[in-house]
Amino acid sequence: MTVETKLALTEQDIRSFSEGNQEPSWMTELRLKALGELETLPMPTPDKTKITNWNFTEFPTHTVESNAYTSLEELPEEVKAVVHAEEQKNIYIQHNNTPAFVSLSADLQAKGVILTDIYTALREHSDLVQKYFMTDGVKVNEHKLTALHAALLNGGVFVYVPKNVVIEEPVQVIYLHDNDSASLFNHTLLVADENSAVTYVENYLSTVEKTTGQANIISEVIVKDNAKVTFGTVDVLAEGFTTYVNRRGVTSRDAVLEWALGMMNDSDTISENVTHLVGDNSEGHVKMVVVGRGKQKQNFTTKVIHWGKHTEGQILKHGVMKDEASSIFNGIGKIEFGATKSNAEQESRVLMLSEKARGDANPILLIDEDDVTAGHAASVGRVDPLQLYYLMSRGISKHEAERLVIHGFLAPVVTELPIEGVKKQLTEVIERKVR
Repeated sequence: MTVETKLALTEQDIRSFSEGNQEPSWMTELRLKALGELETLPMPTPDKTKITNWNFTEFPTHTVESNAYTSLEELPEEVKAVVHAEEQKNIYIQHNNTPAFVSLSADLQAKGVILTDIYTALREHSDLVQKYFMTDGVKVNEHKLTALHAALLNGGVFVYVPKNVVIEEPVQVIYLHDNDSASLFNHTLLVADENSAVTYVENYLSTVEKTTGQANIISEVIVKDNAKVTFGTVDVLAEGFTTYVNRRGVTSRDAVLEWALGMMNDSDTISENVTHLVGDNSEGHVKMVVVGRGKQKQNFTTKVIHWGKHTEGQILKHGVMKDEASSIFNGIGKIEFGATKSNAEQESRVLMLSEKARGDANPILLIDEDDVTAGHAASVGRVDPLQLYYLMSRGISKHEAERLVIHGFLAPVVTELPIEGVKKQLTEVIERKVR
């Protein structure tokens, strides 16, 4: 279905913005082509969620200027809480739409590792960015929202890990949102070359309660032969955004991609997380937790597609809904013809804390090959009264007993996050949202 796009920005606005950031000509042309295709491309069609009346295109301003930081000591307290300033040597911070701080250890710089904002990457590493930007992962013309992202991109980060380089400490990226007029069209491009390894953790952190902007976020993770990427995130975006998040991974031979996703937004959200297991013996593992509250409407589609032989794909999603929030959890394991000896497993569970909360778990297996294994499990329900009774019989209040059950329910993902400050942040956000 094609929906009319109301967009205040013109072709000249996009050209001026791109040239003002000294982007290479190929990027300017990519933006303009994407803008020209907007009217003819359809909207995405997330299963069981009607989004034709959602506002993805109207916002007060494309870019806001915010202050940068000369050291981590200048960060707001909310950001300091998720950063270990003494230990974190590899970090990038974006303040609304402004690249605000970057630090990469001298050792990693000497090994050829790149950690920089997307604009600098386009200027200084143009050929490398062009090779991977919206080519193997997300395509510009998949639908209206991917084209909109390409045309209006106004932030993001580029991470490149060269062949045979193993980064021992996590790389941390923080997107701080504290201006209620700011829109986030951020692009994360992470490339792990052959035999490399990296743990990457990003935080989307709104410190305003409500906003009038848009969030259209795409992450592309390219994992080459025998490389390993652990990608963790905690998203805490404010009410008022219409949030579209697309995180896409592509694995080559013997590669491993692990996702640990904490989706804690207060906005209406459409989320796509797709992993293409292209190379033989590659693996893709997804762990996700979601908490919805108020009148939020959210749709989470997680898909692992097996192309290579002997590939392993696992999906684990746990969600908690309260008040009048509703969420759809679509889990899809697809094994293509020729992907022999592959294994697709998934589990989706939703816990509802109130009578008007709604959750729907839809496990889907699409199998085009015989010599494979696959399985799925799904459940939607309320807090088990027997669990509450057991805890309360030992002197614990009902409120505290519910809190313990919820934290236990979400623990499989929370414990996977590799940075203690981020893990603590996710735990505190969960605590606040289910209180």
